[in-house]
Amino acid sequence: MEQRIIQLYPQPGGKQPLKGSYLAHNLRQFAAQDQIYVYTNFIASLDNRIAISRDGKNGMEIPQSITNDHDWWLFQELASQADIIISSGRYLREWAQGNAQEILQVDNPEFAELRDWRLSQGLPPQADIAIISNNLQFPVPNVLTATGRKAFVFTTTDAKPSRIREIEKKGIPVIVAGDQNGVSGTTMINYLTERNYRIVFSSAGPKILHLLIASKILNRLYFTHTSRILGGEHYAGIVEGPLLETAADFSLYTLYLDPTGPGGQNQLFYAFDRQ
Repeated sequence: MEQRIIQLYPQPGGKQPLKGSYLAHNLRQFAAQDQIYVYTNFIASLDNRIAISRDGKNGMEIPQSITNDHDWWLFQELASQADIIISSGRYLREWAQGNAQEILQVDNPEFAELRDWRLSQGLPPQADIAIISNNLQFPVPNVLTATGRKAFVFTTTDAKPSRIREIEKKGIPVIVAGDQNGVSGTTMINYLTERNYRIVFSSAGPKILHLLIASKILNRLYFTHTSRILGGEHYAGIVEGPLLETAADFSLYTLYLDPTGPGGQNQLFYAFDRQ
């Protein structure tokens, strides 16, 4: 049965298929610009938990009670439109432990039609990968550069030269793009722009969202809000970092209601543009 959602904004709305809803946003239209277009996506509970820690010690994990196939399909539609995807060293550590959602695999038959869509747009089967890591303490899986996909690592002056050499021996450039304060978003984006990347999807977490907002390089925020309250004392929200010097303003671009989200509960799919 075809899953359908309801467009609440802009009006007039109405029911439409879930599949294709984010492809219809046509993010590839921004590829003709000289400036990079950066967007990101998060899913959160009603009390704004995007990740939880059950004991406060063993790191954060995406709550299984809010993850769902509808949101994951739309995530894949966003990833499919990108030239390059931003991730993190933390993600690679969690991926190696089997605790992360899969963004690295290159041939999942479940998303074959999105792979075909990329090919129809003259794009390679999989977007390239940019990894942000201050200390480079992460494994480098072979799948990172599978099928000819390019990968880049952005780090800081605190990274050990020996570790930089180890990663570069695997054919992955390591770019020192920051100091003890962290990777510079502006330096990273300038590097990618010079290499003709234009559509950049950040699948990374709240610290990197802070980096993108503080550097004023985020263009759009996609946000799924599930109708469940989780509670808990140890959790992460969508952004983590110092108070922004200037509050970041956003305007609503689209809003959809999914009547059959996790466990039959509804959820909302927002898209906000940075003003």
